[in-house]
Amino acid sequence: MNHEIEAAHAHFTRKLELEADAADVYEDLMNGADIVVIDARKPDFYAKGHIPGAINVPHRTMNAETTASLAREKLYITYCDGPGCNASTRAAIHLSSLGFRVKEMPGGIDWWVRVDGYPLAIGDEPGTLRPANAIECAC
Repeated sequence: MNHEIEAAHAHFTRKLELEADAADVYEDLMNGADIVVIDARKPDFYAKGHIPGAINVPHRTMNAETTASLAREKLYITYCDGPGCNASTRAAIHLSSLGFRVKEMPGGIDWWVRVDGYPLAIGDEPGTLRPANAIECAC
């Protein structure tokens, strides 16, 4: 392999170590992966619609105290509004500086809904992402 090809391979491999697209996050949530999705936006935006199961930890409030209840062994996926918003990047910086394993979801909530058509949870609670064919027992 020449240097240019090796550099490209290393770059794109490293990129995927630090990023997860909406389809990856959706699949992980549906399969029960040991991840925690963090909405890094302000609470009012979270309440208007967020990834089901995501918790709201606005990037501007992240510090040792506000993240003390987060489990260190988990992998955290941060997201924000999408292109033109850097809250997820800032959240990933804060979390990694505090010693957490973290990936960023480029495209944010915009790509989650507009591009991939995944559902949103509304309100102050995380909600859940359930398979479309899940049957709920009434017993």
